[in-house]
Amino acid sequence: MNKILVVDDDVTFCLMLETFLNKQGYKVEQSFSFNDAIKKLKAFKPDIVLTDLRLPENDGIEVLKAVKLQSPQVPVVLMTGYADIRTAVQAMKLGAFDYVAKPVNPDEVLSTIKRALSPAITNNVESKRSNKKSSFFVEGSSSSARKINEYVSLVAPTNMSVLIMGESGTGKEFIARKIHSESLRADKAFVAIDCGALPRELAGSELFGHQKGSYTGAFTDKEGQFEAANGGTIFLDEIGNLSYEIQIQLLRAIQERKIRRIGSTGEITIDVRIITATNEDLRQAVARGEFREDLYHRINEFAIQVSPLRQRQDDLLIFAKHFLIQANAELNRNVEFFDHEVHDIFNRYSWPGNFRELRNIIKRAVLLTKGDTIFKDTLPEELISEALYNTTSESFPPGMNITSETSAPGLMGSDFPSASENNPPVYLRDAAMRGERELIIATLEKVRFNKSKAAKILNVDRKTLYNKMRQFNIPLQ
Repeated sequence: MNKILVVDDDVTFCLMLETFLNKQGYKVEQSFSFNDAIKKLKAFKPDIVLTDLRLPENDGIEVLKAVKLQSPQVPVVLMTGYADIRTAVQAMKLGAFDYVAKPVNPDEVLSTIKRALSPAITNNVESKRSNKKSSFFVEGSSSSARKINEYVSLVAPTNMSVLIMGESGTGKEFIARKIHSESLRADKAFVAIDCGALPRELAGSELFGHQKGSYTGAFTDKEGQFEAANGGTIFLDEIGNLSYEIQIQLLRAIQERKIRRIGSTGEITIDVRIITATNEDLRQAVARGEFREDLYHRINEFAIQVSPLRQRQDDLLIFAKHFLIQANAELNRNVEFFDHEVHDIFNRYSWPGNFRELRNIIKRAVLLTKGDTIFKDTLPEELISEALYNTTSESFPPGMNITSETSAPGLMGSDFPSASENNPPVYLRDAAMRGERELIIATLEKVRFNKSKAAKILNVDRKTLYNKMRQFNIPLQ
């Protein structure tokens, strides 16, 4: 019987979820605070952890970090209100298996738990032997998608190291798998490692293995993932998260095609193709001294840049239909269509979580749909609100007066200034972006362009700050 630890300060919700999961054959323990969760993590030894993002004393991100430190193999699912979806996306980078939006649908939770507990995923390693014509991959129709497919076809048959760059959730691992499936190593192992989820002190052991007794807790010999991938392909996702010491070991493995287990004096010859991915600019990391330049050039024999979903409108509905088919299969539903309003909302939304967020939104909608068509009322309210905001801020061409007929409900046209030479129209979205840009510049100037300090003041991580600077054309210096 699989054991589940549910961490949430909502006692009623915990009792409801425990009752539901008990009926499904799971053993459940509850924790209502961060400190209690840490105690039960050691005593209960769960197979999976479900944690709310907002907790007393601490938050779900800290629960995630604690789980990855104590039991790296245990998957963590984040439960979050839709307003925190961007934080949930950041949690994926830290090793969260997935997230579900509140209010939680029990069937969605059950489906996520089953996926998380499948052996191929909990081991974080998949030895996949696939046909080159696998239907697993979906090809978009945008110019960006066509370019990616062309690059994959060119580089796949070679042994070149490939660096895939793009935001979180843009499908970098799918591209890596496609390269492997079309390579001469397609019948060998494909091993995927999330470097962001590797605890710093265990990363060397996980990648290269260790000998029994080499450190406290090393009770047996352990084969590293490079050995597991021998003859095939190893995919190192979010490689920028590796410590400098591990970067040195990785560089040696790539250059000499040999590894050494921790605590061993012997060397093991390996034949592994390296594919890496990152959502940050590694060139800037090199400039800051956080990433080795020689390693960067080793892994960057061939680079593929993946555009975010908001820049791939031609692909959006193609992938939406693909995820619809997947959701129907997983949830045993038979939903076939998207209402035209849903199409419009999807096109207006900014998709900060990219394809991963699109998949989750569609799965949620399928669960809530009673007929064969997904309608607007099955979408999260926040998604609809942003799409409406984007529509409103873009719908008034220059020179057009906003009157009572074009105003939002409850607002009269006289509440708005009319457009004229002395009083030009103001677009809220543009104004918000200008304000955000000015705030970032002011903060950077205040800390003399120390990015780490600026990110801390702005309450974002450093990667987000760099992405914003690129978006607003602020010199990285």
